Amino acid sequence: MKYLNRYIPKEYLALKINYCRKQLEQLPKVKVHERRLNGSLKSRIIVDNHRYCPDTQTGKDYYEKMLLRNELERELDVYEAMWRYKYADPVPELVPENIVRTLYIDANTPVVMNRQYFDSLKNDANTGYSKPEYYYFNGTYYRSAAERSIAIFYTEMDIPFKYEPEVMLKGLRKPVYPDFVPYFKEIDSCKIHEHFGIMNSSDYIRDSKIKFGNLTNAGLLQDLDFMFTYSADDTILDTRYLLSKLNSLIFGSMLCCVNRHPNL
Repeated sequence: MKYLNRYIPKEYLALKINYCRKQLEQLPKVKVHERRLNGSLKSRIIVDNHRYCPDTQTGKDYYEKMLLRNELERELDVYEAMWRYKYADPVPELVPENIVRTLYIDANTPVVMNRQYFDSLKNDANTGYSKPEYYYFNGTYYRSAAERSIAIFYTEMDIPFKYEPEVMLKGLRKPVYPDFVPYFKEIDSCKIHEHFGIMNSSDYIRDSKIKFGNLTNAGLLQDLDFMFTYSADDTILDTRYLLSKLNSLIFGSMLCCVNRHPNL
């Protein structure tokens, strides 16, 4: 979490705050009590008035919940500090909710683009052509400086992503490899992000048209399920541009009420 001085849209920050608050409301308060008995240090997991041995499955489950709660509390402290620094008004009630969006991998098979789908995607799966060795970050080689900047941005924003995963789309015989597939836990949904780095190239323009057709043919909507970003070769990608696109993408999903799960 290295983005205290980074631009972050007001709506997205409010969503992150409310997500942390909602998760904390649902998690139990767990403590670890240690005491020395007969020269040995003994630990117990304490939940309400109940005690559990840390070696039991129940004890391990509660310990994991304690770690998750600690991490969420740290995140919430950061987000609320950012809000107090930037805004005078209270945090709006932007309630996080699971948004169900589907992608068709063939004519009869829709796949929900949730955490399960995201986890099924293999990172850095495109081996069709080589990549330069000087755009390296966090164990992966990227094809351009802009792509590397995007990867750094997603990492610093604590947004999980897959780089060039293998994705099957309806109407295609071979898989495609979108540049990025980020996952947003606040809405339990992943999106497709294609970046074009040569804006004045006729080949790139034709490529963007083909990618747009492939994605929409699979049932996806621009600025709801996927987004395109652009940068010129001689300019640095401004992450404020990327964040504004993500802000629209997330809240397009939340506010358009498209394919929302009936039980939420």
